Amino acid sequence: MEKITAIINPVSGTTSKKHIPILLDHYIPSDSFEKQFFFTEYQGHAFELASQAVKEKADYVIAVGGDGTVNEVARALIDSNTILGIVPMGSGNGLARDLAIPMDSRKALEVILERNIKTIDYCKANNRIFFCTCGVGFDASVSERFAKRKHRGPLSYMRSVLTEYLRFKPDTYEIVFENEVLSKKAFLVTCANASQYGNNAYIAPQADMNDGMMDVAILSPFSPLDVGHLVIQMFTKQITKNRKLQYYRSKKLSLRRAKPGIVHIDGEPVYMDKTISLEVFHDGLNVIVPPDRTLPVYSVASFFNNLSYWWKKTIE
Repeated sequence: MEKITAIINPVSGTTSKKHIPILLDHYIPSDSFEKQFFFTEYQGHAFELASQAVKEKADYVIAVGGDGTVNEVARALIDSNTILGIVPMGSGNGLARDLAIPMDSRKALEVILERNIKTIDYCKANNRIFFCTCGVGFDASVSERFAKRKHRGPLSYMRSVLTEYLRFKPDTYEIVFENEVLSKKAFLVTCANASQYGNNAYIAPQADMNDGMMDVAILSPFSPLDVGHLVIQMFTKQITKNRKLQYYRSKKLSLRRAKPGIVHIDGEPVYMDKTISLEVFHDGLNVIVPPDRTLPVYSVASFFNNLSYWWKKTIE
């Protein structure tokens, strides 16, 4: 029998996870799998549980939660034979969305049972591992403010964005690529392995998690009049057309700022020194994805569909 371990974060997102063990037990056949389920109890617990599962030679580890939970579990699985499954139940679910994993828990479990495996890259920022995005500037400041809020969800996140925007001041960064050095005043600098932050907010639409490269997005300071257009472009996958945004691709780089501060790692705030070294590691994580990955076409209509989704999640 194959071994499967599910690691559930009870506080991720906005919905209760109490029913998840029953759902997992119902969907995962007992005649095919030796299964065990755990709820996390503190930050870092998911990594500990996943590390133990790898030591016990688990075939699969399912992360039930948001990008922070997925990051902790996946970190323990890199360069091992244990395969990651994702049941997305967080606020953003960036990695799951980029891999076309359904947001519905039952459908996500159906995908896991099909066991279609894809190998993806991972990255490091000063030895901190990330799978989606890592960045400094505005998005890092928002992640710090959001982490301090008692309530999660889209409404809480939007409050964090608006509050931070009113007080945020762009910094100047020195970005050292393998063959080029830039000095830029930037609203944010995002290094992307995946194409989006989460909730279908695309910062690097052309990023590919299997190409051994990071897409580096540098957003210059902009006026309040530019905000609406920028947001629509982000949610319609058209942000590469924005004149305030520059893109670079690199296997490794270093980013220098005037002083130490917050960096976001897959949406979680982490304090780092003023110099941040980033690097891609090719084909390091095995993850279960849908067999036929059909990417949606993004338009203005899809932007309003995303707004509708955010509103529904807010009032739930």
